Amino acid sequence: MTSHHDAIIIGAGVGGMITALRLAARGRSVLVCERNATVGGKLAVYQRDGFTFDMGPSLLTLPAVFDDAFRLAGTTLADECDLIRLDPSFRYFWPDGSTVTFRDEPVATAEALESFSNGAGAEYLQYLERARTIWQVSERTFFAGDMHGRLSLLRRMRSPRDLSRIDARRTLHSRAEAQFRDPRLVQWLGRYATYSGSDPRQVPATLGCIAAVEADLGAWYVRGGLGALCSAIERVARRAGVEFRTNADVQRIIVQRNRAKGVVVDDEELHSDVVIANADAEHLYRDLAPDAKALRRVERAGRSTSGIAVVAGVAGRTAHIDHHNVWFSSDYAREFDDIAAGRVPRTPTIYGCVSSVTDPTQAPAGDENWFLLINVPPRDELQVAEAGEWMLAQLAKTGPDLRRRAKFVEVVGPADFARKVRAPGGAIYGTSSNGRSAAFRRPAIRSAVRGMYLVGGSTHPGGGLPLVAMSARITSDLVLRDFPSALQAQR
Repeated sequence: MTSHHDAIIIGAGVGGMITALRLAARGRSVLVCERNATVGGKLAVYQRDGFTFDMGPSLLTLPAVFDDAFRLAGTTLADECDLIRLDPSFRYFWPDGSTVTFRDEPVATAEALESFSNGAGAEYLQYLERARTIWQVSERTFFAGDMHGRLSLLRRMRSPRDLSRIDARRTLHSRAEAQFRDPRLVQWLGRYATYSGSDPRQVPATLGCIAAVEADLGAWYVRGGLGALCSAIERVARRAGVEFRTNADVQRIIVQRNRAKGVVVDDEELHSDVVIANADAEHLYRDLAPDAKALRRVERAGRSTSGIAVVAGVAGRTAHIDHHNVWFSSDYAREFDDIAAGRVPRTPTIYGCVSSVTDPTQAPAGDENWFLLINVPPRDELQVAEAGEWMLAQLAKTGPDLRRRAKFVEVVGPADFARKVRAPGGAIYGTSSNGRSAAFRRPAIRSAVRGMYLVGGSTHPGGGLPLVAMSARITSDLVLRDFPSALQAQR
């Protein structure tokens, strides 16, 4: 039995589904093969005893990149999802007992920061101006297309000043030290490196633009959890004509004369003009389309961090928390030193999402759904069996003590991420953003094999929900440019 499509996409993660949607909306026949029983990849949901947890992304930023894809299919994100713009957006805690709440309005946040630390409000507003400039320049350069080395970026710049505007020559940590006198706010700004699973002392200061994205464009939640976004993407893609096959594990990509011709699934050949791998680049070049040279480049790019996640169904309500919370470690430098050395941090920063604060449907009446996450090295051999009790004990040192109120506690670690989504080492975000040249070491979207492309966190522009959706836009645009019609693709 044979089958032919304009495009076959390996993996039904967010990147794969958005790419499929965009291509189908332009009239292409698209098949998505997903080896798991459900779609979504890292955008996963877990339910137990009336509690619902987002097990992957829990924060939506830049909803416009999803809306753009939905509009191609004749609908909108707002039509498909009930979006809530969070206010407050985040609450931060430090071991000395201090805390500050970020609001959905920069001036309100600045006022809170001024009360928190003398002079910090003005420093924050000043930094936002810099971060806005970085974002504006990055939108029309870095995020505008695929990257094939530094020339790709330079050609999109309007003047040499653009290079300095994106603040790529400094690290995020050094920029934070230059901007904020209070070391707690240096720690706060460094947190944006962890959005891509990286070290603030090594990533370019460009990543600080996320502060402006959150402040100006909002921190969003989808009622029903981020799983509702996944369902909406699948629903709109199916309406656009995308065909999904679950429990379909692609064994290899068919390559003939350096041209992708389709895939093999359960010993069945499925033919296509284009193959798009929404898979980790290591898996692609090691297993699906072996290429020793490309694999070495991927390995040099390095992996992002992994994580240990703890979910707890908690009885009752907790005072002084919000939807998104961060309890900072007492020694940020040692935390990242531990990760670099391959160890679980001794005193980790803990991110806590309690979406029932915003959406009571996520927990039984009067209870809370706690999702806790710490950064750890991408090592799938890490032992996490006792991590639940340990992490709750760590949280109790600087935050609420949930141990007596927890109805159940479950742990997910690097091995679980590696097994479910074939992320090498359990690297959550794909490739690392560490180093000034990280953006240029990341595997390109268009591969050396004609008709074979990548999409997702291990390729350009990187990991994280909005960047993966941007990757899908760039990938689909490249496919449509390279193969403007199915007829031309077959010649």
